[in-house]
Amino acid sequence: LYSVNKEGWFPWIYRNLELKNGLKVLEIGCGNGMLWKENIQKIPDSISITLSDLSEGMLRDARRNIGQKDKRFEFEILDAEKIPFMAETFDLVIANHMLFYCEDLSQTCREVARVLKKFGRFICSTYGKKHMQEVSRLVRDFDDRIVLSADKLYERFGRENGADILAPYFSRIFWESYKDSLLVPDAEPLISYILSCHGNQNQYLLDKYKDFRGFVSRKTKDGFFITKDAGIFLCEK
Repeated sequence: LYSVNKEGWFPWIYRNLELKNGLKVLEIGCGNGMLWKENIQKIPDSISITLSDLSEGMLRDARRNIGQKDKRFEFEILDAEKIPFMAETFDLVIANHMLFYCEDLSQTCREVARVLKKFGRFICSTYGKKHMQEVSRLVRDFDDRIVLSADKLYERFGRENGADILAPYFSRIFWESYKDSLLVPDAEPLISYILSCHGNQNQYLLDKYKDFRGFVSRKTKDGFFITKDAGIFLCEK
């Protein structure tokens, strides 16, 4: 809603996939399949796409979003650390904001490289340490005890360290930034986002909600700028 880049994240990701007829594609951690639903009219007719996730519920949502009758798609519950396909099966593997959740990231990369064909591509997205930094700074300025997320996922696999993590498994690695930022015009959406985070903010904000709302209202009076620091690593086997 407040993004400066009007192309949108999923259309941008899709454009970078460079899909062609005849390709075999695997997405690990596909979630609810929105990457494909938002681009369904652009997908080549003669292509094989396997959407996979560890969560049966997520895969069910993906089936519902894409439709059971689309012959281009197959759905598979799988663990990315033990991909149940033969070596050199896929032309392209995709991991959209999921590698930082893997318990054994090295094993996941090893498995992705194994199932990729020679010169196959791996496209994986993540974000950097500057992502949404203004929001964290905002709540700390109000109360320095607040931490919006206990897990800094970019430290597990992010823009800054991703190439080093991928290097043992892929020969060519490039980073492509999604050029975007947010400009939030008023307090309410920002407060809603902050209260939904997986940190300790509710412990300190709920009793001071009126004060906090006034504080955020003053900060957003002329619009509140938020850095987006996300993108993709494009890798080749």
